[in-house]
Parts: sequence; structure tokens; C-alpha cells
Amino acid sequence: MTLSFFDQFMSPSYLGIPLMAVAIALPWTLYPMPTNRWLSNRLLTLQAWFINRFVNQLLLPVNVGGHKWALILASLMLFLITMNLLGLLPYTFTPTTQLSLNLGLAVPLWLATVIIGMRNQPTHALGHLLPEGTPTLLIPILIIIETISLFIRPLALGVRLTANLTAGHLLIQLIATATMVLLPLMPTVASLTAILLFLLTLLEVAVAMIQAYVFVLLLSLYLQENV
Repeated sequence: MTLSFFDQFMSPSYLGIPLMAVAIALPWTLYPMPTNRWLSNRLLTLQAWFINRFVNQLLLPVNVGGHKWALILASLMLFLITMNLLGLLPYTFTPTTQLSLNLGLAVPLWLATVIIGMRNQPTHALGHLLPEGTPTLLIPILIIIETISLFIRPLALGVRLTANLTAGHLLIQLIATATMVLLPLMPTVASLTAILLFLLTLLEVAVAMIQAYVFVLLLSLYLQENV
């Protein structure tokens, strides 16, 4: 029973073909394409309003040089939200519960922000490794600590997203299993666990959106330091 709880996090395959790429590529087909007409429907208007509000809020503290990242950050936000929410549906697979995928998104984007900082303003970028006014004896130790913290950032990005989604899916499956087991034995207790399951599902919908926003927000903060 314990092993079956973790089967949902295994990459699905059909006839020996991994379906991870299909799970990543198909969510893009759910979004309506913009048209060239002056007036669009309500769905397109709502989608454009959401993207504009998100980009404005995200790039507000970032300098003008970092506004070139608006397209990739908005696309990443929609990508993560869609995969996180679709993973809550029955008989689906959540690619963002795989640490390899999350690190594959976090490491290149974090490295790009570091390279931009080293190229455009190397003195300012290296200045983050040593706080101002540090005593001379603590300079080597602080440089080592700040360097380690710099390289831990992409790992923290990937692990945070993976751990939150994995924990939520496990809780949902545990409570759902308890509800099905208790239903013929104690219907009253089963109804209470069903209510708890419904509330937890609502919480997971919020977590799916919040974790996607936090992932992109932290990337924008890393970009702000290096632009």
C-alpha cells in the first residue's frame, strides 16, 4: 500500500514510450489563440488581462533592462500553472512533481541571470558575495557562505516546487483512501473525511497557482539583482 501511493509520481509510459513529453506539450493546446479582429471574445479578453496584470506586477521592481524577460517569465508562469492544475485531475500525471523537470527549468534560467550580471556589471554582481562593512577576519568565511548560497538557489527553486506538489498529492491520496475504506464501516466519519478531502483539494488548487507564481517571482528577484 505504501509503494502504491508513490506510483502516481512515476513517469507514465505506453508501449514503452514515455508520456512525459506529451504531458508537457499538450497543455499549450488548451489556450485560445489571439485573433486579428478588433473585438475578441470574453475568454481572450480575460486571458490577455491576466497576462498583462501579471507581467506588470512581476516586472514592477525590475529595471528596464530586465523587461526583455517579460515574454519568457509570462510563458513560464502559464506553463507551470497549467501543468500544476491539470495534475489535480483524475487519471492525469503532474510533470512538475519530477525534480529533474523542475531543475531543468530552474538551473538554466538562474544561470542566465548570473551570466547577465557578470557580463553587464561584474563589480556589482561580485559585490553580493561580500556585504559592506564586513570585518577582515570574516571576509573569507562570508565569501564561501555567500557563494554556497548562490549555487543553492536553483536547487531550492526546484525542490520547493517538487516538495509542495508531492506533499499535496500524497495527502489527497491518503485522505481519499481513508474515505473509501471508512465508507462501509463508519459512514459518518467517512463523510467528515470527504469534506476534509474537498477542502484539501481547494487548498491544492491554491497551492498549484501560488507555487508557480513563487517560482517565477524568485527568478525575477534574481534577475533584479543582476540587471
